[in-house]
Amino acid sequence: MPTASTSFFGWVAFLLQKYGVLFLRGTGMTLLIALTGTILGFIIGLLVAIVRTIASPRSKGIKCKSEMERVSLAVRRALLRLVQILMNVYIQVFRGTPMIVQAVVIYYGAQYAGIYMDTTFAAIFIISINTGAYMAEIIRGGIVSVDKGQFEAAHAIGMTHWQTMTTVILPQAIRNILPSVGNEFIVNIKDSSVLNVISVSELFFQAKSAAGAYYRYFEVYFIIAVIYLILTLSVSRILAWVERKMDGPDNYVIHGSQSDSRADIVVSVENEKEATKRWNA
Repeated sequence: MPTASTSFFGWVAFLLQKYGVLFLRGTGMTLLIALTGTILGFIIGLLVAIVRTIASPRSKGIKCKSEMERVSLAVRRALLRLVQILMNVYIQVFRGTPMIVQAVVIYYGAQYAGIYMDTTFAAIFIISINTGAYMAEIIRGGIVSVDKGQFEAAHAIGMTHWQTMTTVILPQAIRNILPSVGNEFIVNIKDSSVLNVISVSELFFQAKSAAGAYYRYFEVYFIIAVIYLILTLSVSRILAWVERKMDGPDNYVIHGSQSDSRADIVVSVENEKEATKRWNA
């Protein structure tokens, strides 16, 4: 054990040696909660965004032939409006309150109602619904960024709203929002630390246990700060690589004709530079 004269880095080395497994366990739990919560939150946000972009039946100019059809149309319109209002409330509530408050209210509120949740399940549930509220707005923004003409073209050939979203709009929207989705994952890695208020054994909670043993709080929190930094930088690098892969190759061929290869257009970085030189000249 270090003596009183031991340097700062001597304590850091000692704490890593003694509690390294504890830090690793906490890091694994943090990654599990952040990754699972981000994936589930993305799914929640995707569904909410799709429903929120559904136009009211009235806007489609449907002509009802009977009283029954008019009643059915009115009911569908009312139900859609009610669902969209509830989704708006969900988004505003979870974006407008801190996650630490949500964790306490949900976890201990469930116990007050007689529902006792496992802390890991509670952590993933809280992260998921919190992330879902942010993802809903991110995805909706990505959908809105796609040209409206593509919506109209898809509807003109008879595609439903769901088919339009899944096959035409979302593939483009997801590429546009990928940096924001990655940012949410990074935020969840850091914000998972607030879940220690409900005794989730993530990295910050484990660090508190290690710090209390020798009262070396600064050294322990320095260690976990470095761990959080390594995690976020690594995730940023991975996401940047994924973005580059989704951009596709720099060189490709546009086939102008299936039978005549002379109609092919080769697009490459070199051709682009040459065209730029000619244009500037």
